[in-house]
Amino acid sequence: MNQDNISRKDSCEAEPQVPWNGVRIGEKCSGAEILMRALYQEHVDTIFGYPGGAIMPVYDALYTYTGKKDAWFHHVLVRHEQGAAHAAEGYARVSGKVGVVLVTSGPGATNTLTGVADAMMDSVPLVVIAGQVGVGALGTDAFQEVDLVGITQPISKWSYQIRKAEDVAWAVNRAFFIARTGRPGPVVLDFPKNAQVGMAEWQPGKTDKVRSYNPYPKPDPEAIQAAADLINNAKKPFALVGHGVEIGEAQAELREFLEKADIPAGRTMLGLSALPTHHPLNMGMLGMHGNYAPNIKQQECDVLIAIGMRFSDRDTGRLDRYAKQAKVIHLDIDASEIDKNVKTDVAVVADCKESLPAITSLLHKAEHKDWIASFAPLREKEEREVINPAIHPSPQGPLKMGEVVNAVAEATKGEAILTNDVGLNQMSSSRYFKFCRQRSIVTSGGLGTMGFGLPAAIGATFGAPDRQVCLFTGDGGLQMCIEELGTIMEQQAPVKIILLNNNYLGNVRQWQDLMFHHRHSFTRMMNPHYAEIAQAYNIGYDVVTRHDELQAKVKRMLTDKGPFLLECAVEEEENVTPMVTPGSSIDEMKLHLDI
Repeated sequence: MNQDNISRKDSCEAEPQVPWNGVRIGEKCSGAEILMRALYQEHVDTIFGYPGGAIMPVYDALYTYTGKKDAWFHHVLVRHEQGAAHAAEGYARVSGKVGVVLVTSGPGATNTLTGVADAMMDSVPLVVIAGQVGVGALGTDAFQEVDLVGITQPISKWSYQIRKAEDVAWAVNRAFFIARTGRPGPVVLDFPKNAQVGMAEWQPGKTDKVRSYNPYPKPDPEAIQAAADLINNAKKPFALVGHGVEIGEAQAELREFLEKADIPAGRTMLGLSALPTHHPLNMGMLGMHGNYAPNIKQQECDVLIAIGMRFSDRDTGRLDRYAKQAKVIHLDIDASEIDKNVKTDVAVVADCKESLPAITSLLHKAEHKDWIASFAPLREKEEREVINPAIHPSPQGPLKMGEVVNAVAEATKGEAILTNDVGLNQMSSSRYFKFCRQRSIVTSGGLGTMGFGLPAAIGATFGAPDRQVCLFTGDGGLQMCIEELGTIMEQQAPVKIILLNNNYLGNVRQWQDLMFHHRHSFTRMMNPHYAEIAQAYNIGYDVVTRHDELQAKVKRMLTDKGPFLLECAVEEEENVTPMVTPGSSIDEMKLHLDI
């Protein structure tokens, strides 16, 4: 029998009649059927995907396990494969599980590449399963053939081609093990059609180690002691809290560490919800558009403790001037991050959920009242000159981005998940949103992917269905993946979309004003009628143009049970400040831009 013509009834010799525990080992099944069982073995509940020719046997197998009360999987049909990857990222970021993407070969697979690269930069666990032409046709430039393994190797944790049905369960189990362990990241499985329709015995995969891969290195006791000694002797310690704390589920360990040694902390954008906004030791957001005090104080501290962060250029400014006065302690699970950008004095390579308590146990109970008090004048200066004018602007002027963000933050009381796109909307919403729960920010950090926000917010509603998901986006970012409004319509995903509409590609426009003499080269945007778009997709809609109607319309959006688009007509050429301008050191942050 030609394997390409195997029918659904032949794909497994004995259909499973009961859930996982009743599926008999050793049954002979198609590779597509084995994939279903392997995904179930990995506790997958949600798949984001888009069918096509080279993945049709898998979608045929999936048909049996979706759409019923006791279905194994919920499949979310996106409108573009890039949307599938970003939705899976949003799901993974808020749930802590692995996001799963299912697409066809060729353009279907290459459309996911931006999401794969984004997940790699931000350490998000994904498994992308892509159809491929049969092994016999590889290298012939067959219809929709592409060397997916070759393309994705540099932007993934692991990329592998499954050439035989008997390798499916092993490859899937290994993929999930690699994606979720250690520093998480994306894995890509290239699945030729012959392996999908070929027959093999169902044997569950089991991976508990991979040669030369050590996902959880044990902390060096000498390094732990050295770190504790530096902190115990510090007069001005300062902690940089990154995304690794969220990934490692070490939020409680972080608080115990900071509180015992009385260490003030700044958070990276990806680490914003690792420490509650109103925690007394939280000094604000780090980085180019972060808060004034934590950026300035990095250049004054005597011991700098980086926890699960990678010293991104957006956090450090000029490296040749960065924290030269401080002893640097770096806690990270990934040894490749040590000394990559900033030379460390003590490196603790381990999961921070393990390394933080180990250090804390050796710390003296300390107080740094004067040091912490020295942040106050800087915080008050920013509050007076930047924050208050942004969130309480003149009633005679236009709406401000910070004002809108603050209104939503106050109304949701720090309980909501913040999802944002890239640009001024991202900077403003990250600065002014409030967080009191962990895993509450979904943003594209390292890659800075416009179009990320809308599909990521959809994924977040599936990853945390009991929580409010608020998406802040700009008119540019929204239109990059606007087709995913169709996914929202079909799934009734209750995303609250707050569109900060300034008719510009705002972040680029701000840089053009700063560095290119106000020459707005193709950053002014002609926008559609968003009210009509929302109506077409059966999504609730309202528009805010005045200060005095903002709170009422935010309340209307949040009390609406379904998806909602709130368009806010904000000041067209508003800038986000403070800012560390390109080429400056982190303590040269400007509260105002002279442009």
